Amino acid sequence: MTIIEPHIHMVSRTTDDYQRMYAAGIRACVEPSFWLGTNRRYAGTFFDYFQLILDFETVRARRFGIDHYAAVSVNPKEAEDLALAREVIAGMGEYLDHPRCIALGEIGLNNITPNEETIFTEQLEVAKARNMPIIIHLPHFHKPEGVARILPILRQMAIPQEMILIDHNTEDTMPLLRDTGYYLGLTVYPISKLTPERVSNIIRRHGAERVLVNGSADWGVSDPLSLIRVVEFLRRDGHPEATIQSLVFDTANAFYSHSPRWKPELSLVPVDPREFQR
Repeated sequence: MTIIEPHIHMVSRTTDDYQRMYAAGIRACVEPSFWLGTNRRYAGTFFDYFQLILDFETVRARRFGIDHYAAVSVNPKEAEDLALAREVIAGMGEYLDHPRCIALGEIGLNNITPNEETIFTEQLEVAKARNMPIIIHLPHFHKPEGVARILPILRQMAIPQEMILIDHNTEDTMPLLRDTGYYLGLTVYPISKLTPERVSNIIRRHGAERVLVNGSADWGVSDPLSLIRVVEFLRRDGHPEATIQSLVFDTANAFYSHSPRWKPELSLVPVDPREFQR
């Protein structure tokens, strides 16, 4: 089965991970901007990071047979410093215009503070003006409260729902969002997020329409093959093959196709490592 990994932070992964992902059937991935583990102090460090995931990471992934795209934003974990966040937003244009940038994100809420809401709204305005897909990060804790704060902002902004992916859903948020027109993400991540079994139960209860699965692997205890574990479990648990393909390929492809830059090459082949150097 050919798989799209729609949310993964490969800048913190090794080349071995790319090799394992390719061998398991992953042929394209999307890397949203995220928190590196410590708050950045200067706008320039954001811009260097954007350049890294848009340029070098695309080349690195391609060497191992995976077509890599990225999304650019100020992550909600770094939205408290309004002056810095606004300086970054003011300078994001050239990175949002990059041919490998297919969305603005991930943006949203972390601690559900007024400053986070302010930067969230200002970045929504940027995405709306550019007609770009948007990846929204639900908070790690108090998720229903996060949904309750995000939905009125989205309605007020009047952004077409098909342009928005609300990610990191759980059993508590799916009932709040299932009847909307937004794309919904389920994140399979050891310890702190969903397991394949929980994904299976959510799909049985709420269906798979407009739902995608991602691994969000980063520098934490995470697994770049989370989607493979999901496919294997869903098959054992009796889900139809069409449902599984929808969750790990079709829906991600449909969402990112709202960007004209999304044209994944699924037939790439790895390059012999002897043909490139660091």
